[in-house]
Amino acid sequence: MELEGQVAVVTGAARGIGLAVAEALADAGAKVAVVDVDEEESKTAAAGLPGTGHQGYLGNVTDGGGLQSVLKRIEEDLGPVDVLVNNAGITRDNLILRMSEEEWDQVLAVNLKGAFNATKAVARGMMKRRAGAIISIASVIGLMGNAGQANYAASKAGLIGFTKSIAREFASRGVRCNAIAPGFIQTAMTDKLSPEIVDGLKAQIPMGTLGEPRDVARVVRFLAGPGAAYITGQVIAVDGGMVM
Repeated sequence: MELEGQVAVVTGAARGIGLAVAEALADAGAKVAVVDVDEEESKTAAAGLPGTGHQGYLGNVTDGGGLQSVLKRIEEDLGPVDVLVNNAGITRDNLILRMSEEEWDQVLAVNLKGAFNATKAVARGMMKRRAGAIISIASVIGLMGNAGQANYAASKAGLIGFTKSIAREFASRGVRCNAIAPGFIQTAMTDKLSPEIVDGLKAQIPMGTLGEPRDVARVVRFLAGPGAAYITGQVIAVDGGMVM
C-alpha cells in the first residue's frame, strides 16, 4: 500500500492500459480519479476498482479550460493530486500522402496537447507542496517511427521531449516526471487483428509475445511510488526488447 492516502488522476482510464493503470494505483492504496470522454464508462470503471474512494469524471483532455475545471472538482472531492498519469491517446493511421489535416490535428490534440493541459492543471499544486509524480504513456513508435503513423509517432516523440523538459523544470521542487514507452500490448485493438498480423508483430519482439496492460501498469505503480524517488526525466520501454 505504498500509495495509501494519495490521490491519483488517470486520463483515458475507462478501458485498456488506462484501466489497468487505475487498478494498479488503487491496489497500491491510492484514491483514483478515472477521467474519460465517456462519463458512464468512467464511473463504471471507478466503481470496479479495488479499495474505496475512487470516482469517475467526464473530461476531454483537449479542452484546457474544461479540464482545469475537472481537476479542481477532483481536488474538492478527493484531495490534492499526488500522481498524474497522462494516458489518454488516439490513433488515426494513414500514409502521409493520404493523411488529412484533421487526422493530424486530432492525434496531436489528444496525445500531446492533452498531456500539456493535464500537466499544467496539476503542476502548480504539486510544486507548491514540493511533491508529486507525473507519468506519461508514450510509445515505442515515438522512438522508432512507423509507416502510416506519422501523426502518432510525432505525438509520442513530442510527449517524450515534453516529459524531459518538465522534468528539468520541476525537479528542484520535488516533482518527478517520467515516461513509459509501451510496445505492442494486447488490447481490444490487437484482438481484432488477424493471426497472421499478430504473428508478424511477435516476430519483431525478442521475447516473442505481446505485452499485457498490466505490464505497463506495474511500471506506472513503481514510478508513482517511493521506490522511484530518485528517478526523473527517464523513458522506460515496456516492449519485450523490441527497441534496445
